[in-house]
Amino acid sequence: MSLRLTWVQPEDLVGHELRQAAEDGRDARALAARWATAGGPPAPDTAGASEAPRPDLRPLAEELLDALGSLPSPLAPLEPTLLPGIRALTAPGTAATTSAGGRAVLPPGEEDALRDRLHAAWLGRAAGCLLGKPVEKLPLPALRALARATGNWPLSTWFTARGVPPELLAAHPWNRRSAPTSLAENIDGMPEDDDLNYALLNLLLLQRHGRDFTTSDVARLWLDELPAGRTFTAERVAYRNLLDGVEPPLTAVRRNPFREWIGAQIRADVHGWTHPGDPVAAAAQAHRDAVLTHTANGVYGAMFVAATLATAATGTADVHRALAAGLDVIPPRSRLAEAVRRGIGYAREAAGHREGFDPVVDRLHAELGGYHWVHAVPNSALLAAALTHADGDFSRSVCAAVSGGWDTDSNGATAGSVAGLLAGHPDRLPERWTAPLKNRLSTSVPSFDGIGFDTLAELTRLEAVRP
Repeated sequence: MSLRLTWVQPEDLVGHELRQAAEDGRDARALAARWATAGGPPAPDTAGASEAPRPDLRPLAEELLDALGSLPSPLAPLEPTLLPGIRALTAPGTAATTSAGGRAVLPPGEEDALRDRLHAAWLGRAAGCLLGKPVEKLPLPALRALARATGNWPLSTWFTARGVPPELLAAHPWNRRSAPTSLAENIDGMPEDDDLNYALLNLLLLQRHGRDFTTSDVARLWLDELPAGRTFTAERVAYRNLLDGVEPPLTAVRRNPFREWIGAQIRADVHGWTHPGDPVAAAAQAHRDAVLTHTANGVYGAMFVAATLATAATGTADVHRALAAGLDVIPPRSRLAEAVRRGIGYAREAAGHREGFDPVVDRLHAELGGYHWVHAVPNSALLAAALTHADGDFSRSVCAAVSGGWDTDSNGATAGSVAGLLAGHPDRLPERWTAPLKNRLSTSVPSFDGIGFDTLAELTRLEAVRP
């Protein structure tokens, strides 16, 4: 029986690369015809491997992946990956900066306030992630049905299996890995999740290398501290490329059809948290991290989030100003920027309507549903819409982000991070979200397992003010 190694086996990647080619305008018709004639499967809908192993297709798959990767994209001039090219297309706003040489310069007494904001951000990231974990990968109608079955719609608290009809659970089972730790009746501290693992790794990155780290420093840290089995999509492909002797930034493009997915975006928080008031520097730091694994829109997602968080971390900006700062640092005609503006616009149009957030979600799914559910473009649109709709309120932010489907735990985590910063203090987050976390984070990142969020806040503050 063939070993099923998700996200890296060439015969499972071709369908995803053909989908990526269609999205970025590459003419892959001849190569797609060769794959179809050979009986090659389409891209798996949700999982990392197709249902039926086809190792016999591997030689052809490897050939086609290399050929597809060499096809030029007509969108490249509008969607560059290198930072000079990105900056040539952007005109960042004049948001006040509180940093000097990348280091946060805070007035007397403000360091305690920054620590409190960071504490709330860590808690918010964990709570939002945990809320979305049991429904990750479920289609939107299933998510809504499960919540409605327990009177939890519009979504306002944790998902639970209590009271859900057995036939509904059979039709729409919870995420297999997450249900034992993330349903209301099972929560006992914050369980491990890659959305938190990467925040820990980037904190460790800054502790070891400072804010002048290189992309190669990120790569070495991963090889030293990140178990390969705890990587997914683009991160797993890049990890495999590193082990094959491929060096950054080629690690992001060699046989990597996931290079515009959400993976770099979920790694961006620490870059924003440690640059309060300096969204441009936060975005540049996120870029150096992101290009290990991603290109174009996958990189922009990380830069957008980092700049948004850097602005929110000042304690003086509202969510709308923070989102505007995020948009300032990415190419304005990129698909991700256009999607973010769409999400913000739809949320503003729906403000005050009795129907709430659901019509916004339905519009985004109708217009962006052709992307994979883990792609950065639709998820960024949903994140921006949820944050705009919630207008800074913590509970509404995480619930709106998760209730929109797609990558529920990642969107919930980032929404919680932004809204936590805006709340400004852990005591301002509702206890129903923070008490079950028990100030305890589980992780496979060495030396951090079981750490408290208060400790993480202080460690993050130290990196923000470190010379």
